[in-house]
Amino acid sequence: MIAYCYITQSITTALKRKDFLYLTGIGVGATFLQGMPTMASPVVPGTVLQPVDVAIKKRMADVALNAAKSKGATYADVRLGRYLNQSISTRETRVQNIASAESYGMGVRVLANGCWGFAATDRLDNDSIARAAQLAVQIAKENARLQSEPVQLAPQKGYGEVSWKTPIEKNAFEVPIKDKVDLLLAANNVALKAGATFISNNLFMINEQKYFASTEGSYIDQDIHRMWPSFTLTKTDPKNGGYETRNSLSAPVGMGYEYLIPDEKEKIQGIFPIYKKRYDMLEDVRIGTAQLEEKLKAKPVEPGKYDLILDPTNLFLTIHESVGHPTELDRVLGYEANYAGTSFLTLDKWESKKFQFGSPIVNFKGEKTRPGSLGAVGYDDEGVKAGEWDIIKDGVLVNYQATRDQAHILGLKESQGCCYAQTWSDVQFQRMPNVSLQPGKAPLKPADMIKNTEKGLYMFGRNSYSIDQQRYNFQFSSQLCYEIKEGKVVGMVKGAAYQANTQEFWNSCAAICDESDFRMGGSFFDGKGQPSQVSAVSHGCSTAKFDKVNVINTSRRLG
Repeated sequence: MIAYCYITQSITTALKRKDFLYLTGIGVGATFLQGMPTMASPVVPGTVLQPVDVAIKKRMADVALNAAKSKGATYADVRLGRYLNQSISTRETRVQNIASAESYGMGVRVLANGCWGFAATDRLDNDSIARAAQLAVQIAKENARLQSEPVQLAPQKGYGEVSWKTPIEKNAFEVPIKDKVDLLLAANNVALKAGATFISNNLFMINEQKYFASTEGSYIDQDIHRMWPSFTLTKTDPKNGGYETRNSLSAPVGMGYEYLIPDEKEKIQGIFPIYKKRYDMLEDVRIGTAQLEEKLKAKPVEPGKYDLILDPTNLFLTIHESVGHPTELDRVLGYEANYAGTSFLTLDKWESKKFQFGSPIVNFKGEKTRPGSLGAVGYDDEGVKAGEWDIIKDGVLVNYQATRDQAHILGLKESQGCCYAQTWSDVQFQRMPNVSLQPGKAPLKPADMIKNTEKGLYMFGRNSYSIDQQRYNFQFSSQLCYEIKEGKVVGMVKGAAYQANTQEFWNSCAAICDESDFRMGGSFFDGKGQPSQVSAVSHGCSTAKFDKVNVINTSRRLG
């Protein structure tokens, strides 16, 4: 089996603001040459958020598809993308940075002589689009000289003209920057008044306006929104020079600005209140600052074996690293070995149909459909409709994550829709969908778990971690850790990190809370590939319990 590869060439030019607005002035005086817009309209306040007319996108896509076919492509797809990014960062009483970026252009991927070729352009006149398509075909034919096996694409019907939008209530890009800055500074003020020494925070917002078209007859228009608020609190101890930090317990989400408007009905009561789907930054800052005082006074954890109760704010990262990455098929096949590593979940384990990845209550699904998740889309970046499938079923490895040109390796009749590119100028390749631990079927709350634990630790929030190149041996810590003795939480400890190998850890999973506790965490900037690309992905789970896991003490020592 030969690993497929893409040799890409971009014919992009320096990005100018007029290029971003090149096609947004529909009906305001734009002229047309050969059916294509050739003049930017005046920049009018508010038009930056106006999407490009779908009819124009289709005409541009058809130029590329026709040019590719005329040069010998047996398949071609086009991704026309407009990407808006905004980030705001503050520290204590001042704004540190506000950055807004826009990118607009087209990527063309083709199959010719059984091999892939790709080219991209930010010049969207007919001639430039056609040249990009022709260049992609030329690259594919050159690649074919070196490829011993032709690409095999899973069948995919064309969907015609369809659209999908993230179901947002409030577009974050339409919220005045002043309002966003005021929220972040208000959070800082809460922290400083409550006794924090330092606080910094960030708000990231992304809008992907993506149009996909293929020679199979799909014309797919999508409008995707994501955002992530976060902060870091620090409190110093002047007496001994020590300090403690606490990061936010927020999750990055596929939502609009409504994520930052908390709903009291969503509160989950526990050691401290957490919202199920939305986020109260001011309350998290207030609680977090109080917890810093606890952390400064907390005793270091005693190393040893503990039953672990892991909140979704902690467990999502362990899922990402020990389940999400090792079930990526390209990693399993060694395609990512040079950069991201390989996987211990080799094909022979899947073929055996009996590899016990976890205990019988452990079930993982891959999906790109859950509302509010980072991975939620209508269609992936090669025009496959989003769906869901089992990866781990009753503890057994039953599947991986695959794209159209990987599906035949697993004997699949269709792709699982795991294709993504970070921008129009990057070639799409296999990226992780949402990978989630399914909730327990019987009614169970975290409080019930605590009552049934003699010696344990209850962990919240992501912190430092380490995992090997095959995603097998790992170590994870948390933002907050509480000791449990004889069914009761007795206080906070610090420096706790749990160590295990992936199979041992998931086979120690003894209980999972029910659907009412199910929440999502996620990675907003997950890197992979050469050249490197980032993607965003969520991992849902309910609080879960793991028996007899090794815990070490990583506390800082002074002097």
